[in-house]
Amino acid sequence: MKSPEGPVQDAAWQWDGEADGADAVPGDVLGGGGPDGDRPRLSRRGLLIGAGVLAAGGAAWALGRVEGDGSTPTPSPSRPQPTALSGPTPLWTYRGPQVMTPERLLAAPQGPAFLSKAGWQALDPGTGRPGRLLVFDPPAPKDWPSDLELPAGKIAVWRDYLFTATSRGHLDAHHLTDPTADWSLALPEELDGDVQLTCLSAGVLYGCLLSWPRSDSSAPSSRIFAVQLDRRSLLWSVAVDHQERPAAATAPYDKNLLACVRSTGERLELVVRDATTGEEVSTAAVTQDFGWCVASGTSFLVPDSNGGVYLLGPDGKPAWNHTAARGESWRALPPVPDTVRVFVLRNDGVVTCLETRTGAVLWSVKLPFLLDNRSRPLVVGGTLYVPGPAAGGVAAIYTATGTPGWTFHDSGPGKDVWNLAADGSRLFAGHDDVLHALPLT
Repeated sequence: MKSPEGPVQDAAWQWDGEADGADAVPGDVLGGGGPDGDRPRLSRRGLLIGAGVLAAGGAAWALGRVEGDGSTPTPSPSRPQPTALSGPTPLWTYRGPQVMTPERLLAAPQGPAFLSKAGWQALDPGTGRPGRLLVFDPPAPKDWPSDLELPAGKIAVWRDYLFTATSRGHLDAHHLTDPTADWSLALPEELDGDVQLTCLSAGVLYGCLLSWPRSDSSAPSSRIFAVQLDRRSLLWSVAVDHQERPAAATAPYDKNLLACVRSTGERLELVVRDATTGEEVSTAAVTQDFGWCVASGTSFLVPDSNGGVYLLGPDGKPAWNHTAARGESWRALPPVPDTVRVFVLRNDGVVTCLETRTGAVLWSVKLPFLLDNRSRPLVVGGTLYVPGPAAGGVAAIYTATGTPGWTFHDSGPGKDVWNLAADGSRLFAGHDDVLHALPLT
């Protein structure tokens, strides 16, 4: 990967004139670095829990569909101001009509999309042209998503589909570009209720149905479940005696395991289950509720009570701990596992690479900005991309050595952190109401 030197040239916003022909690029698209001089310009037309449960009434949406063919116009954004860029030259830049809310997703999508409180706008990865628009009605409350909530709810993205659990008794799959490919899975009667989607791994979507005791029963009738997405079928559904939510699942290596957090009313437990059947494998008491849980091989990374990181084995017992030393004050964010290594990010802007088996430190680097729970880094090839606050940008770090590469940022105003997605040849980086496509070289 080459590191550009200096700011990007000729990257200001441009507007089409009134006399532009019919071939003008639709939507809010800015070219820059496209092949054969293809440089579309911005047109005038304009144009996502605590204890695993969202606040009552916080996310009961119905999903409507509007196609991006101009038949139902979307709100036009205000005229953007010139934006200076530093770092790689974007292939294109898109500005949406609202601020993005990527916190609503369980994991980053594998392509460009603009998810706001109003809905999901799919974009063409090569040009940034807006495609299908999926609208949430009614929109989410003004105070949601919140950084205080755990990443779970009603929305998940896998491959070419957006999955929602907004219609009672169903899991609905909406194709990102082709409405004729939509499908819906009727859930069994025991899952007829307020279903929460809590984690996604290797094409299996996990969730829970948390119920409260009825007057004639002393135990909640809660359930956890798994859906095999490519087969469009329920993999399993298991009744649990206490409130329990799936937190993270391992990829199908030697063992395919699912970590769940259970609340008995008196204590919290980490429950490790067979991810293919839902059968309980082990149970261990924990000292605090997990704000996050990340699968690594057949183990799980969780926060400790001092703001550091524990690696828990399949038996729920700690293997090693990486935490703040005496005199230090920092908090670990959700780590990023990468085969035999794991990257631990801290809110003070330090990224540390650890050897997964032993927890030994391989390298550590200080970023030019701070981080928070909304920062979701990505590893693509041999590079770790770390999103910072709007003014900080996105930093590239070479994973083999910890050497910093380029830092990309724009001068546009913003208050949100950058969010990232990748499709193998492009990195999609955005914040607030703007999304850039950057080349991966």
